[in-house]
Amino acid sequence: MGQNVVQNIEPYIEIDDGDTRWRFEPGFLRSRWTCIWGRGCQGILDHPAEHLGQGCCSIGAEIDGPDEARNIAALAATLAPAQFEHHADAAAGPTALFADVEMTNTRVVDGACIFLNRPGFAGGAGCALHLAAVAHGESPIDWKPSVCWQLPIHVDWDEPDAAAHPASVVEVATVRRWSRADWGPDGDTMAWCCTEEPDAYVGDRPVIDTLSDELVAIVGEPVVVELRRRLTR
Repeated sequence: MGQNVVQNIEPYIEIDDGDTRWRFEPGFLRSRWTCIWGRGCQGILDHPAEHLGQGCCSIGAEIDGPDEARNIAALAATLAPAQFEHHADAAAGPTALFADVEMTNTRVVDGACIFLNRPGFAGGAGCALHLAAVAHGESPIDWKPSVCWQLPIHVDWDEPDAAAHPASVVEVATVRRWSRADWGPDGDTMAWCCTEEPDAYVGDRPVIDTLSDELVAIVGEPVVVELRRRLTR
């Protein structure tokens, strides 16, 4: 694998926001990373598989609790067969969308997430939820599982060091790019090229601009405004 293209030579930018101290990886936020799904993405199988068009959807998406599961089920019920390739697989009811009765992950159908429309599908390839959100003039952030719209942003939550941080700060959240290690043991053999190879660093604007909506959804607009000020001063 090639060398990391984000040089972590700057200290993390730290911003206090009430009960949270946010820490941001400046090198990634200044980088020209962009999603290359459909434009050379090799996927996350143990061999390069650009032709499958699966991107990071080869496994079911982890669901962030019952509220998110119910929201996804409700939105999926609005999708027509022409929009959702696996509409028939989901027809058994809301739980058919998920891998288990606890609804902790989306279901895998034919080797990828149930919501992934495959290449050549007349309604459009890609995430059916994402495509429907765009068709409705809404943000995919409000439709997709949070792990999906946040990628390649990763947030680590930690208890603060009481000696280093004021008592008012009750948690520390580190916002950084997703890494191979974040996939767990399976990441060792993945054809993962997303954030640790030069392939995806071909955008025309920095991440602080292209992923601004995602960052606002994670940390709030006031923090992003201050973050942008710190990055550009």
